[in-house]
Amino acid sequence: MKSSLYHRLQPFARIVAVTACLWTAISVLGALQTYSDNLRAGVDSHYPALLATWFVEYAVPLIVLSIVLSSALTRWPTLIARPRNVVALFAVLVLLFQPAQWTWMAWQRGLLQIASVQDAWQLLLKMLLVGWFSTTGTFAAILAFFYFRQARERELAWQRSQTDMLNLRLALEEQRMLALRAQLEPHFLFNALNAISALVRGGDRPLALHGINLLSDLLRYVLSASAGTTTTVAAELRFVQDYLDLQRLRYGDRLRMHVDGADALLQEVPCPPLLLQPLVENALRHELDCTEGASDIRLAFIREKDVLLVRVTNPVGQDAPPNPGAGLGLANTQDRLRLMHSEASLSAGRQGERFVAEIRLPLASAD
Repeated sequence: MKSSLYHRLQPFARIVAVTACLWTAISVLGALQTYSDNLRAGVDSHYPALLATWFVEYAVPLIVLSIVLSSALTRWPTLIARPRNVVALFAVLVLLFQPAQWTWMAWQRGLLQIASVQDAWQLLLKMLLVGWFSTTGTFAAILAFFYFRQARERELAWQRSQTDMLNLRLALEEQRMLALRAQLEPHFLFNALNAISALVRGGDRPLALHGINLLSDLLRYVLSASAGTTTTVAAELRFVQDYLDLQRLRYGDRLRMHVDGADALLQEVPCPPLLLQPLVENALRHELDCTEGASDIRLAFIREKDVLLVRVTNPVGQDAPPNPGAGLGLANTQDRLRLMHSEASLSAGRQGERFVAEIRLPLASAD
């Protein structure tokens, strides 16, 4: 209960303290200016008395105005949401506060001895120009402060909404990446198990056991790579070579792949996990599974300015479809590249008598 009351009174106490300090400082400067003017004019005066007059006559009414108006706008910020509301507030200032301020100042100066209507009229004419500048200036300054604070709060709210939106988008993209990877890893596992099952059906149990050991090593890499969002092209190349060792247990000497351009640069180029395996597995499936001869799969790494090209090609027959094998593996690879970097891409299609899958990886982050 006490804590809640404290939090409610804290903004009001801050307004009172700031307003009192501000107008006290203005009174000190105003009294000093009056004292200086009196000295130059040869008028005897006392600075403490001038300070008291300045504070009581000018500062006290404006402190009250500042506190009341600031408290009202803090509690009801919609009071200045529309121009007509501001006009209404200014009308209250003119019709209520200004006469009250004149009466206060006239009482402090001993001018309220009114014997006739003429005396009242003369007093009104005398006070008509008193306090207008300071009162309207205070009113305008308070409104400007609250307009600025509202604009600042809207800007901060907009920034928070943008940050929340970006965080949400990032979370969605990460979930999408995980979903794509969850689709891809069973796909890889299914093809690896197919290679081992072919050995089991062939009755070669020692070779099948060796294949299981190779698969265990591959799965160990998949699990470690899946813990992060990126790996390196060099690590992916080693994984593909191990994957091909497993597939050779099934295809034998028919499985042949030539690698060109593998150098130290590949250690520095980031890429999504399981980037190369779908491309190589796609080449295997649409060459060795469709022909009886040896494969002619080529994997090349080519640097072009600030881009690394990763190109996987394999022969296609004359009766093959225009885009053979562009299925789940390649589609997922393309989506994961786009999520990793906006300039990374995958293109795949038939070029003459070969099917070409080409990845473009920016090198800016690797230099």
